[in-house]
Amino acid sequence: MSPRNDGRAGRAPVRDVHDPDGTRLQKVLATAGLGSRRACENLIAAGRVEVDGVVVRELGVRVDPRRAVVHVDGMRLQLDTSLVTLALNKPLGVVSTMHDPQGRRSLSEFVADRQERLFHVGRLDAETEGLLLMTNDGELANRLSHPSHGVQKTYLATVEGRVKGAVGVKLRAGVRLEDGPAAVDEFRVVDTAPDATLVELVLHEGRNHIVRRLMEEVGHPVTRLVRTQVGPIRLGDLRPGRTRVLGREELGALMTAVGL
Repeated sequence: MSPRNDGRAGRAPVRDVHDPDGTRLQKVLATAGLGSRRACENLIAAGRVEVDGVVVRELGVRVDPRRAVVHVDGMRLQLDTSLVTLALNKPLGVVSTMHDPQGRRSLSEFVADRQERLFHVGRLDAETEGLLLMTNDGELANRLSHPSHGVQKTYLATVEGRVKGAVGVKLRAGVRLEDGPAAVDEFRVVDTAPDATLVELVLHEGRNHIVRRLMEEVGHPVTRLVRTQVGPIRLGDLRPGRTRVLGREELGALMTAVGL
């Protein structure tokens, strides 16, 4: 069974995404949490569902949920229930590795109750707190880590001294570090004290200690650093040392951000 062509003259035939041995698309969508089967049938009929890049409007289409790439309203669905992605609020003093030969606290203690073999996406140095993603989805992890996707990360930094407006201008324009120029995408002052300032930085750089080095270069060394967001995923009120499984919409937004 094939999705219908829209009938416009000169248009190439629509590629057939029907898998006769698969599962009905509306059941796949319902299992993924999109609502009742009837609600999912309405999504299909409205042309809001794509399978492998093809808009599907027929209710009899079957797909293999292990292989099909399904988007609803442009958002990717993760249909493989064996894959999981967690948000961890990494505490201060924890190293970004699953096991540390020196005996320091590592990430494994926070996912010891998980059966999946998880690995961390990117790193936070031991002195930096906040959001770290952990997953067993290799494709997602690779894309999040690759510089070509430019996934933005947001940090709150407490720095020494009172930060003047010119500092933000300089950071957005770019400063030269020992391993080349670097710049922030966004910068703002959140709060000030007589001898310290709380600032927020957004950047897609992934070099080691990049925030600390940038702020040092402009004369405001960092005394505390917390990562609060990776792409569309926010740390929110997740307590230090706690994890949570990303919800369907969060995961879909994250996959969309890296072109999945």
